[in-house]
Amino acid sequence: MARLALSIDILIEKIGDQIIASHHELDSLVLVGIMSGGAPIAERLQKYLIKKTNTHVSLGKLDITLYRDDLNLGGPTREIQETWLPSSIDEKGIILVDDVLFHGRTVRAAIDHILDYGRPKHIELAVLIDRGHRELPFCANFTGHILKTQSRDTISVRLKEIDGEDAIDHAQGT
Repeated sequence: MARLALSIDILIEKIGDQIIASHHELDSLVLVGIMSGGAPIAERLQKYLIKKTNTHVSLGKLDITLYRDDLNLGGPTREIQETWLPSSIDEKGIILVDDVLFHGRTVRAAIDHILDYGRPKHIELAVLIDRGHRELPFCANFTGHILKTQSRDTISVRLKEIDGEDAIDHAQGT
């Protein structure tokens, strides 16, 4: 496994600058972090946007466990965590935030879950790492880094809020 020389804080700032360039009214946005890795990234992104623009940006977190399409395939049991969104997302711009974009199945599950809460004006996607190999037709609107990988490779984003350190690891598959 190789540790990549990428700063998570710099990647978050890059995403934040892309959002600022694309949205003139940040106060109508809701950053929604997908549990578990996307939630702390969304929190850091919110702090950066507020610091840089002095504008409040709403924050939420989304547990997509029950919306996953692999629940019936066995594997490890997932503990359901709290989903929390502002009182209304109707007519708000939603930016889903996650650590790694791979097949696109997490994004599909997150969109299904969001739509159970209301009808947003639009839904966009911000990811720290886009590693390619999509199975579903999704792309990120805001990306920290595009990483060329093989489909069997593993990308692991470690966050200080969860893992005690910030790091991005890349293990080549065999």
